[in-house]
Amino acid sequence: MDFATSSLCQAHKVALTRQPSSQVNTCSLGSVSVIGFSLPQFNSPSLAKCRRNQSSSGFVRAVVEQKTRTAIIRIGTRGRSSDSDPFHGFKGVSGLVIDFVALMDSPLALAQAYETREKLQSKHPDLTEEGAIHIEIIKTTGDKIQSQPLADIGGKGLFTKEIDEALINGHIDIAVHSMKDVPTYLPEKTILPCNLVREDVRDAFICLTAASLAELPAGSVVGTASLRRKSQILHKYPSLAVEENFRGNVQTRLSKLQGGKVQATLLALAGLKRLSMTENVASILSLDEMLPAVAQGAIGIACRSDDDKMANYLASLNHEETRLAIACERAFLTTLDGSCRTPIAGYAAKDEEGNCFFRGLVASPDGTKVLETSRKGPYVFEDMVEMGKDAGQELLSRAGPGFFGN
Repeated sequence: MDFATSSLCQAHKVALTRQPSSQVNTCSLGSVSVIGFSLPQFNSPSLAKCRRNQSSSGFVRAVVEQKTRTAIIRIGTRGRSSDSDPFHGFKGVSGLVIDFVALMDSPLALAQAYETREKLQSKHPDLTEEGAIHIEIIKTTGDKIQSQPLADIGGKGLFTKEIDEALINGHIDIAVHSMKDVPTYLPEKTILPCNLVREDVRDAFICLTAASLAELPAGSVVGTASLRRKSQILHKYPSLAVEENFRGNVQTRLSKLQGGKVQATLLALAGLKRLSMTENVASILSLDEMLPAVAQGAIGIACRSDDDKMANYLASLNHEETRLAIACERAFLTTLDGSCRTPIAGYAAKDEEGNCFFRGLVASPDGTKVLETSRKGPYVFEDMVEMGKDAGQELLSRAGPGFFGN
C-alpha cells in the first residue's frame, strides 16, 4: 500500500528549504511549521475528531469526540499518552486549528497503525463499521526519555515493553511494531504471526548543503542515534564526526538539522515513505555503503498466543516472503546476542533465482573494525534461520573475545 495516497492519512509534504536557520516558517491553517518544517497532518473521518474550541484567552483546545461503540479490535501503538498536552509550546496561536495527531511523539508509529487498520478493513468487511477498530496510543520508555542515548537507558525493548504489557493484560488486542525495535525474544503469552509487506530497507541521506556523505567537508557532523550508522559512516568516512544522541521523531530530527545542530543525518527511507516525506531526501545510500538494521522497513503485528480470533485476522495480512527474511535476520542477531551497544547490520532478500541471499555485518563503535559475511541458500524457513545462525557464529568467531564488550 502506498501510504501517501491512503484515504486514512493525507500527510502534508515537508520541504527541506535551503535557507538560513534563522528563518522560521509561520503556522498555517491545518499544519504547524517548526523551524522550517511542516509537521504532517493526518486527515481521516475515522480518526478521533478534533474541533476548535477557543477559550477567552484565544488559545486553541482540542476536543476529542469519544466513540461509544465497543471495538472489535484494539490496536496498540507508540505515541504520546492521551492525557498529555499536544499543544505544549504552541498555545496562544489564536484562530488556528491544529491537528493533534501531527504533534504525537511518533507520527510514524501512528501511520503504521493506520496502515494496519486499512489492510484489516480491506480484508474483513465486518471491520469497516465506524468504531470497529480502535487505535490506542501508548507511551513507551523510549518515547519518554529523549535526553540520553538508547544504550544508556536499557537498550532492548525500549519501544515495545509497555505495548507488550498492554497486550498481555488485555488492554489491547494486537500490537503494531517496527520490527527493528522488537527484541529477539518475545514476551510470554504473545506471538508475532504477521509481517506486512516490507518497505525499502535502505537509509536516506538528508542534508541542506551536500548530495552525499562523500561530498561533506572534513569535520562535518552527522547526527544519528544508531551505532550501526555511526560505525559504518566512520569506517568509510573517518574525516567526519558523528553526534550519536541525535534522537526524536522524524520531524524533530529534521528541525534539528534545519537549526544547524548537525550538517546531515540519515533516516530509514521506509519511514519517510510512510510519512510521505521523501522530498527531504538528498540521496539514497546503497546497501554497499550502508547495510540496514536487522528487520528495517518491516512492520510486525503481535497478538496473545491464546487469541485464535486475532491470529486469524493477522494471518490474512501476513506477507510470507517478508516473514521469512525477518526470521533469517533475527536468527543472525540472536546468535550475536546484540544490544544497542553493538553495531550490527543484516539483510536477507530473495534473489533473481528465487534463493535467499543474506549479508551480515558487525563493527566496533568507532568504525575502525568492520567484519562482514554473506550466505546463499533456499528460500525456506528452516534453511534461512540456519543461514542466519551460521553467519552469526562465523562473525562471533572472527571477532574474538572482547569485541562485543560493554
